[in-house]
Amino acid sequence: MPLKEDEIEKKVILLKLLLRERDESLEEALNALADTKMATLKQIKELFVQLQNSGYVTSDGNLTFIGEVEAKKAKQEFAL
Repeated sequence: MPLKEDEIEKKVILLKLLLRERDESLEEALNALADTKMATLKQIKELFVQLQNSGYVTSDGNLTFIGEVEAKKAKQEFAL
């Protein structure tokens, strides 16, 4: 069963948060995703809030335990 587009985008956001540089702010990370034209910054922020509400991400952009598990799964899925 194919994934919905927003499910893929959520996985990309989780992966970006997993792999972001230590000195990279949440805003910089989200802007970097918007720069890829994956989605608009507004859409990315809406998906981020959905991830927060689902318990995958904290308000400051850190992954929760379950968020880290899902991000690592996404990393394996997207590996070439």
